[in-house]
Amino acid sequence: MHELGIMTGVIEAAEKAARDSGATRLLKVNLSIGEMTEAIEDALVFAWEALTEDDPYAKGAELAINMIKPKSRCLECGAVFEHDRFHMFCPECDGFATELLCGRELQIDSIEVDLPDDEEGDSHED
Repeated sequence: MHELGIMTGVIEAAEKAARDSGATRLLKVNLSIGEMTEAIEDALVFAWEALTEDDPYAKGAELAINMIKPKSRCLECGAVFEHDRFHMFCPECDGFATELLCGRELQIDSIEVDLPDDEEGDSHED
């Protein structure tokens, strides 16, 4: 289950960014991940919940996941097309020489945190 390793890295990076900004708590992480990483969304959520459960800095923090569909370009005819993980042949010319344009992403798009000067518990997005 590589989802546990992925989420460990995401939490570490998000917490470091939050602490570097002077935040007192992590509230939300917005994550984009490509389907070609073969990560399973439910397993990512499960790993997030397990890892943040006993983490006082991130306990209760929300996770929003944007799964990115694979998109490729045919190197024979130039067509750009979306596909699943298993069917990468060009739908226009049936070519097999393709270049993956997106679908392997793994990035933190943004985080929301509590800052110490927030009197009413407002959150800020970084």
